Amino acid sequence: MEQVGPLFAGDIRRARVSRMRGFRYWRWHVDEMYVKLNGEMVYLWRAVNHEGEVLESYVTRRRDKAAALTFMKKALKRHGAPETLITDSLRSYRAAMNELGTAEKQEVGCWANNRVENSHLPFRRRERAMLRFRQMKSLQKFASVHANVHNHFSLERHLTDRQTYRERRSAALAEWQLDPCPQRPTCIVWRAVRVRLTAPPRIIVVLAFGGSSPSRGTASRT
Repeated sequence: MEQVGPLFAGDIRRARVSRMRGFRYWRWHVDEMYVKLNGEMVYLWRAVNHEGEVLESYVTRRRDKAAALTFMKKALKRHGAPETLITDSLRSYRAAMNELGTAEKQEVGCWANNRVENSHLPFRRRERAMLRFRQMKSLQKFASVHANVHNHFSLERHLTDRQTYRERRSAALAEWQLDPCPQRPTCIVWRAVRVRLTAPPRIIVVLAFGGSSPSRGTASRT
């Protein structure tokens, strides 16, 4: 999955960014969270828009101006500049925004950043399920992949009626099952197989390269 996940997540991200390029995000929420890495605390910087969609994720070992500046440059380059950028009282944000010339867009409030605080919860659930992380590279890869897949299937169930939610869910699933790499000479293909094991197998999936790509969720259940 380390090879497949970034491929699918990259396709999702590029499609969403290209479709929403003309839409101006009027408010961003930026925050950093602690993540344990082999007993050491590192920082995961995350930016979400006013609808809770994760825009950017970036892992660093420090929480200083240089880390904040690198993270904000990545987000601004990919998504453009927002009208308002809400942060907590960490001074690294102010220093980075002064260098970028966007200090007048910063807002700091006691509960103003609850949007991004709540967006940490799905990541925390997956983090516990995966029994933490051991490498910076794997943490960065997972954070990026998880954010894009969560954006694709997070349809705000509590804000829509049942019929609308089902239609959006079906559309998201149909888009997910489309060929992810039609223009690439070599594609990753899901191939279901049966393998003899000492214990009854649950789900077995083998990855092969080349050919056309069937549905992404294909797997054999025995």
